[in-house]
Amino acid sequence: MPPPSTDDHFQRLARLLDLENRAEAQRAVERRRRLKAAEAEKTGQTLVDLAIIDEEAGLGGRYLIRFAKRGRGLPWTRLDVGSPVLLSPVEGAAGPWRGVVSQRTPDSIQLALDYLPDEINDVERWRFDLANDEIALVRQKAAMERARAARGDRLAELRQVLLAERGPRFAAERDEPPLNSSLNGPQLSAVRFALSARDVALIHGPPGTGKTTTVVELIRRAVRRGEKVLACAGSNIAVDNMLERLVAAGERAVRLGHPARVLPELQSHTLDLMVEDHHDVALAHKLVKEALALFRKAGRYTRAKPQAGSRQSTRQEAKALLADARRLETQAVEQILHRADVVCATTTGLDDALLGKRRFDLVVIDEACQSTEPACWIAINRGERVVLAGDHCQLPPTIVSEEAAAKGLGVSLFERLMNRSAASISRRLTVQYRMHKTIMGFSSNEFYDGKLVADAAVACHRLCDLPSVAGTALTETPVEFIDTAGAGYDEEQEPDGESRLNVQEAELAIRKVEALLAAGIPPQSVAVIAPYAAQARLLRERLEAPGLEIDSVDGFQGREKEAIVMSLVRSNPAGEIGFLTDVRRMNVALTRARRKLLVIGDSATLSSDPFYRRLFDYFETVGAYRTVWEEPTE
Repeated sequence: MPPPSTDDHFQRLARLLDLENRAEAQRAVERRRRLKAAEAEKTGQTLVDLAIIDEEAGLGGRYLIRFAKRGRGLPWTRLDVGSPVLLSPVEGAAGPWRGVVSQRTPDSIQLALDYLPDEINDVERWRFDLANDEIALVRQKAAMERARAARGDRLAELRQVLLAERGPRFAAERDEPPLNSSLNGPQLSAVRFALSARDVALIHGPPGTGKTTTVVELIRRAVRRGEKVLACAGSNIAVDNMLERLVAAGERAVRLGHPARVLPELQSHTLDLMVEDHHDVALAHKLVKEALALFRKAGRYTRAKPQAGSRQSTRQEAKALLADARRLETQAVEQILHRADVVCATTTGLDDALLGKRRFDLVVIDEACQSTEPACWIAINRGERVVLAGDHCQLPPTIVSEEAAAKGLGVSLFERLMNRSAASISRRLTVQYRMHKTIMGFSSNEFYDGKLVADAAVACHRLCDLPSVAGTALTETPVEFIDTAGAGYDEEQEPDGESRLNVQEAELAIRKVEALLAAGIPPQSVAVIAPYAAQARLLRERLEAPGLEIDSVDGFQGREKEAIVMSLVRSNPAGEIGFLTDVRRMNVALTRARRKLLVIGDSATLSSDPFYRRLFDYFETVGAYRTVWEEPTE
């Protein structure tokens, strides 16, 4: 395909962003209108019947309100720390108010608000709904417009490379001593290559290959060269993973973004809190108090008639004090950012009001395949060079609008560049530190040209090697596939929904999890994965073990467990497998387990797809294939 023209490319992405924003807002409205409270909660994107149990002052001048359900704990929810939510009364038309989840326990959830609603003490029952991020939309569109209009500057040059109007340039690689002595050969090669890039480079990190470890080494080497680095990712947890390692290594790093979205142990490195501790800001707070007192004085009526112009003069004095306070705060921000070698933020969390015209020698975007291309342009706007790290063979960005997805919004910048010129612009990591070699084998052959190698520390590890775990047929084998073909394990459509479930498969998965726990595997070391939300909900209702995680495939990207039990759900005479045709989703699912992968599915249904035929052939080759008829009956 020829490279896209600049105007067409950015205008198309802007249109797709609008489609996505409308779809997100519409989904929230429909969820509230169509679903009853209990059903809305089951989606994981809503909590209802919440009561306020505590209020306190928050970080950076915000308010923290803690909510709980009377007499019981919280249900399973996707509303986690950092989630943007809409707060509203269960009954009545007040609100909604925007907030951010700042803390969550099994029994309560805390919301950070920029201000307290007047109705806060008058409402008995509250509701949370996952919100779309409108600020992110504005920032993405503005960044793309700047990139589109750029002429004769560094941004214009980067745009030409990223739109394939000219090729990327590389300097000679320099052989420098590693800062992290544990890095392997492919990781060191990727760092050298990325540092040699004059425009852009890609680090391709398959599952378990230490991609973030490599990215941190890259950032630290750039700092040693005297460079300023902007380290970004699409999610808060991915940014915090980088920040945590940078701080542990002694780097001077500052985290942008709402403190509530940052892990508690890292909040002292957020710009908000660092500014609060700055000596200039203490004076600024004093000036604000004086200004507010003057405003009150100017507005107060007295029996004596004030001198002509005195109220105006008092207000002017107050405004001058506020202006001085703002200058002191801006000065504090500037000093903190100037001292930092690394600024960390989500791509959509980069605030022009804070950063001004600040530029960086190197922009690094980790988990780049999880970010849409428009989000990446926000960071690219501020860099001299760009390095993207990710894996386009795993899940792409989550897109709500079917039309936007069909027209390419889900194709990340990383994937687009890899599809055009992978050999010249990227380096792949090949040594993985997560999976038993048999768990790794299929994905290595299918997605990574058979080039993945299991490190010796994990190549042969099994569940039975863990302390206090009994040696059984279940714990001594790394991979197991239980074929339900012909057993009548038929799928069903969820009542009042479009998702799918399979009751018999769920029951079998539960028996296997119970057997793992009985063998001595801690619940927190086990997870159950299902590609369909309805199956995950069914499993949660029927399988209770504190610490055990049950979720969709999407919820486990970037995660790992010692043992994974996976229910594939689809079983029908027509051979219809729905979105299981997205093999990248299956790549994620197959690579979450460290020591045990157990898959349950109907080969007769799934073999209609060549990918699954190859998967089942692999299971037979490694001796992992069994049928449900071999299972003991109860």
